[in-house]
Amino acid sequence: MRSAQITRSTAETDIQVTIHLDGTGRYENDTGVGFFDHMLDQLSRHSLIDMSITCKGDTYIDDHHSVEDVGIALGQALADALGDKRGINRYGDCHLAMDDTLIRAALDLSGRPYLVWNVDFPTEKIGSFDTELVREFFQAFSTHGGITLHVDRLHGLNSHHIAEAAFKSVARALRVAVESDPRKSDAIPSTKGTL
Repeated sequence: MRSAQITRSTAETDIQVTIHLDGTGRYENDTGVGFFDHMLDQLSRHSLIDMSITCKGDTYIDDHHSVEDVGIALGQALADALGDKRGINRYGDCHLAMDDTLIRAALDLSGRPYLVWNVDFPTEKIGSFDTELVREFFQAFSTHGGITLHVDRLHGLNSHHIAEAAFKSVARALRVAVESDPRKSDAIPSTKGTL
């Protein structure tokens, strides 16, 4: 089983992440940020990557450090679990509809991090959660996971639906990208011979 464990401790957060790429989407996420836990649960369930994430962060200030640092640690765990990326599909994409919302996500596990984020929210908050933190998470995740990631909101009226559809769409794209290519299970998916 392709798996990884990451521990990240700073003056702002104390994080443990365990992932299994060949899982069934089981999750135990406890970051102290309720809406963010709900989004991480979606990421796990729809990517079929088993995830256990705990974070003790300085949420008495706000949720920023916890959300960003979980993105960093989860990206590092993904990169570790993928190893040399031999045999993976590498690319994945998904158009995901959720009620009023349609999100498109496309990604490349290239080792070259880049985020294109065309997702606007009609509100600044979802409950007590700052909607700008959705981008912060994906920026950290793509940077530390070595992912080229494009996310576009094609339609959407409800901030909760937009955020949730973004996490689900990225999850479904990630599911395809990390899976084994049965026609090239022994090869690095690049003409360069390395990723």
